Formats: sequence, C-alpha cells, structure tokens
Amino acid sequence: MSGCKRSAFSPFQGNKRTFHFLVCLSIALALVAQGCSARYARPAPGSQETPPFLPPTRVPAQSAQMSPLPVETAQPSPTLPCADGLTFIDDLTIPDGGQVKPGAELDKRWEVRNSGSCNWDERYSLRLTAGEPLGAAESLPLYPARSETNAVIRILLQAPLAEGSYRSAWQAHNPAGEPFGDLIFVDIIVEN
Repeated sequence: MSGCKRSAFSPFQGNKRTFHFLVCLSIALALVAQGCSARYARPAPGSQETPPFLPPTRVPAQSAQMSPLPVETAQPSPTLPCADGLTFIDDLTIPDGGQVKPGAELDKRWEVRNSGSCNWDERYSLRLTAGEPLGAAESLPLYPARSETNAVIRILLQAPLAEGSYRSAWQAHNPAGEPFGDLIFVDIIVEN
C-alpha cells in the first residue's frame, strides 16, 4: 500500500463494509438521540417558554372578586300590534222594544263579528257602558272568537219589577281596558 500504513490497533482492518455500516449507524443514532433530546428538552431557566404544567394557586377568599359575565338576553322578535274590532250583525233574541213581564228572566243573544285582527281570548271583556245592568254583572268575559269570524254574545238578565222602558248599552274591552267596536243594546219594555 503506497502512502498508507495500517496501524496495528485499527479495528476495521480489511473490512470496509463493516466500517461504513458502523459510521452510518453512529450518524443515525446521533440524529435520533438529538431529535429525542430536542423533543423532551426543558426550557432553560429564565427563558420565555411556558412549562407544560403549572400547579393551581389558591386565591384568598377576601381578595377573590367575581365579575358577572355579560349575558345576552334573547330579544323577542318584533310583532306588529293587532287591531281590535267588533261589528254588530243581529239581535238573535229579544228584539229592540220587545215587551217582557216584570221580573222575567231574559236570555239576550247578539250575533257579532270579530272584525279586527286580534283573536279574543280570556283577557277580553264585555262591560256595561250605560243604562241598567238588569241583574247582570257590569263586566263579563267576552265570548272567545278568532279574527274575522262570527260569534254569539249571550247575557242572562232579569227584567225589573217596575213597568217602563229600559235600555242597557254594552261594549267590548281589550286586555288594556280600552273599549272597541260597536255598542250592543238591550232595549225592553216591561209591562204586565
């Protein structure tokens, strides 16, 4: 061998394949070791990195202040207000000027139309607006009716004992207590 002298202590004499294998293995192990150590490395003291786990700290009860979180409340969708309406159609019983006996029980009925866009429910009432109540309460529930439908309003009355002409005027009221629609009347003549 020209210019190269083999050392007596060289472990790789005569086998180049083994030498290359061991060199490649050493490089691969060094790279793996370097990758593993970088993956699990801890930050140096004083560095800005956050450690993977911070134990919780207790806050004394006196200094703990809870501020309420803002709560979004669901706003109802805007709805257009409906309009109330009542249209008189016909007297179904006891026509105006009808003659009745003193003290007679009267079953007065009117056919009306809910001519508004609101449905009448338990919050609607019929109230005496003028004249004698003729034994009825001065405020009664209005017959429930859907918008644009006909309904029959009924009041049980009692004729006065004294002879004469009597008239009661009644009107529908909405949940806010506002009157609406046509007046409906009881118009009787009490005679023996």
